[in-house]
Amino acid sequence: MKRHLIDWLGLPGLTLLVIVCFFPFASLVAPYDPFHVTMSMKLEPISIDHWLGTDGLGRDVFSRLLVGGQLTIGASLFVLLGTVVIGLPIGLLAGYFGGWLDRFFMRIANALLAFPDFLLAIVLTGLLGPHLVNLMISIIAVKWIAYARIVRNSVQEERVKEYVNYAKISGARSSRIIRRHLLPHGLRQIMALFPLDIGKIILMIASLSYIGLGVQPPGAEWGTMLNEGKMYFNQAPRLMFLPGLAIMTVVILATLTGDRIQERLGNRKGKRRRFT
Repeated sequence: MKRHLIDWLGLPGLTLLVIVCFFPFASLVAPYDPFHVTMSMKLEPISIDHWLGTDGLGRDVFSRLLVGGQLTIGASLFVLLGTVVIGLPIGLLAGYFGGWLDRFFMRIANALLAFPDFLLAIVLTGLLGPHLVNLMISIIAVKWIAYARIVRNSVQEERVKEYVNYAKISGARSSRIIRRHLLPHGLRQIMALFPLDIGKIILMIASLSYIGLGVQPPGAEWGTMLNEGKMYFNQAPRLMFLPGLAIMTVVILATLTGDRIQERLGNRKGKRRRFT
């Protein structure tokens, strides 16, 4: 089983998987309360007691990084789930039935795709108000369209193939055809986007939190920690370097994992074509 995972995901994917599975329990292993203020311990250097030192309010940086990962990674996974829950069924229905439903979907898609994702997320979050929940809602409202389009295009390619026509002739209902034949293709198409979008969404959440539209102080989120650390950049540059390094590490691992999955899916698709 372990060898199969290594062969499929590679070491970056396994590392990302361990990080994602670990962070729900990060607050349980944090050595200190990440919100406890101790001004007498302000800007303490790295030591045995505080592995990564303390911040401008005397809070343990290592504990805040762990708990901040819960918000950053957890929010990105929730956003991904929301985009799939919305985009997958819309893409399946629009691609299979076509007609007015497909035209209506494409009008919405073209309108949203006319603007950059980040810009739309800023506008929506500004309208809803600065909060993590509002930030996630805004990103979901922006990102679902990409999944729906990918699934729609996949379904349009598959619905004209012989096995779908045979299923229709045999009397299979549309719901059964979509569930048994078209849904697996749609899931396979969006599978490679998962790790890639984790990195993109983490960057969006951290960036919007950095400019004050996401998690609000004293919340421990990597983008918020970057914003708080900039005031002490000359005295303690690690307060910006450490959360930035955490963001960069997860994004790089997610990108490498996404490339690996796309490569594996491409090889599998090529083998199928070779033997058909």
